[in-house]
Amino acid sequence: MGEQSKKIGLLHKTSKTFLSVSLVLMVISTIVLFFYVRNLLQNEIEEELRSTEARIESSISNYSQMYQLPPMVEVTEVSTLGVEHLKDTLIFDPSQNEMEDFRELITYSKINDHNYQITVRTLIVESEDILIAVIVSYLIVIFSVFVFLFYLNKSRTQKLWSPFFKNLEQMKKFSLTSEIPISLEDSTILEFSELNTEITTLTDKVRSDYKNLKQFTENVSHELQTPLAIIQAKIDTIINGEELNEFQFEQLSSIQNDIQRLKQLNKRLGLLSKIENYQFQNLTACYLNAILKHRIENLADLYSVTIIFKNNEDVILMMDAYLAEVLCDNLLSNAIKHATPKTPITVVLDKNSLTLENNGTKAILKPELLFQRFYKESEHIKSTGLGLAIVKKICDLYNFTPSYSYKNETHFFTISFVN
Repeated sequence: MGEQSKKIGLLHKTSKTFLSVSLVLMVISTIVLFFYVRNLLQNEIEEELRSTEARIESSISNYSQMYQLPPMVEVTEVSTLGVEHLKDTLIFDPSQNEMEDFRELITYSKINDHNYQITVRTLIVESEDILIAVIVSYLIVIFSVFVFLFYLNKSRTQKLWSPFFKNLEQMKKFSLTSEIPISLEDSTILEFSELNTEITTLTDKVRSDYKNLKQFTENVSHELQTPLAIIQAKIDTIINGEELNEFQFEQLSSIQNDIQRLKQLNKRLGLLSKIENYQFQNLTACYLNAILKHRIENLADLYSVTIIFKNNEDVILMMDAYLAEVLCDNLLSNAIKHATPKTPITVVLDKNSLTLENNGTKAILKPELLFQRFYKESEHIKSTGLGLAIVKKICDLYNFTPSYSYKNETHFFTISFVN
């Protein structure tokens, strides 16, 4: 469940990818535009300054007139020629009555045998305002386009994947036991249409295989019962009708016990098959207190064992009533078979869990195999090896959690009802 909760939906994933890529592109394009426009404006300012400087030189050369317009234009006669400077500077602007940022170009020229320092300036603020206006306008436009494309893409994606999601819901409702064929929505998209064909073919094949397997299991179970019953009856007749020596009696009794085990094995394999094929669909309110109390009384008398039942509240589970009885029987039988002789078994039931405690001289060697079919710690204990496997299947069916632990020479088998 933890892994499942970490997964995200297809539409969410595509939208998230679109948002991420679009955001990265918008940031990169804004940065590129900012530097491009700023460089363009700086070049334009420099061209303007040089154009103004050229006109001033022409005016001095032709009319011997030094044009002055502080702080925009300043012309002074100097003794020697200096080096050209192009820089940003902060100067007081009388028209604005405050300090302003200017782009300043200082050049030196020899005109009519006189050396001049020509300084021309232009306000940077105007170019910055233009730059900000361009960037803001671009962001507004690109964001509007981005929002439009996002919702357009989302709408188109939802429409495109709509048949897939509807068919996915149909697949979730698919049941092997239902005779109603799966109904899939057709699509004009080739891949979806091919997927529908494959799903229909697969579900028909699975349902057919399920029916065949179910029929085979039922037939085998039924056909085994008859010869086993006949063998059992004939052995009973031999035991009751003839004079047998002790050896013959022991051999026939052993055969009789083996037949009982075969009958029990056949019954339990059939039950496992039915559980795995989801044939127990009847949910009823099962009072686990009453079921356990009744089963404990029967088994305590049958095996002459002390079973202590601890319970302070009613525990009601929504499950098949027969499977509730099987669950309790198998857990109790397992505890009785593996408990140290003449030691009590404790059963603790509350609304969250059911725990069975029985004494044991050593822990189970391979607890990870405990709930597998035919696993037995010891061959000396006569059992089919299916009891706890059935418990595990019932738990899986109803999302219960079985667990085992060992401490203080006590085995603990716990069924947690909390999902």
